[in-house]
Amino acid sequence: MKKLTLALLTVAVSVTGALAGTSAKTFKQTVAPAAECKFRDQELQVDAFAAGAFYNQGRPGWGGGLGVNYFFTKFIGLGVEQDVLGREKVGGGSNTEWATSGNLFLRYPICSLNLAPYALVGGGAAYGTGRGHGFGNVGGGLEYRVTDNIGLFSDARWVYSSEEPKSAVLGRAGLRFAF
Repeated sequence: MKKLTLALLTVAVSVTGALAGTSAKTFKQTVAPAAECKFRDQELQVDAFAAGAFYNQGRPGWGGGLGVNYFFTKFIGLGVEQDVLGREKVGGGSNTEWATSGNLFLRYPICSLNLAPYALVGGGAAYGTGRGHGFGNVGGGLEYRVTDNIGLFSDARWVYSSEEPKSAVLGRAGLRFAF
């Protein structure tokens, strides 16, 4: 009987040594990576747009233009644009006006929606009517990024000048290519 007890005790001690240790169950939580924002810091943009101007007097003007913008941060950028607008004169004939302007952009990207509302303020010079004149503008717009590098935008601005016509609302819509 002593041998059987000693054998069982030896087996029990051997088994407890084999089963010793901790078995811990780990729960790994999977975290989805955050979606990257399509609006980046240090972003160069090229715009191609159609434009329409509605003056405080006379007929509207229609045309388009090109622009280049650079955003130092996601929120602040500078831009320059060249546009041309043609309109009929009230007494007959037509008038074509070229305008070069610079703008400061303040935008607020909503990355989850790929949207960026923005405000702009700037000024420039218009020429082509026989004599040039300066102007200022203030406005706002909205950009939607279709891909990381292609966006659709639309904006409106109030343009004011000391020359006739003294004020106008300029609307633009177009494509924006971001690099």
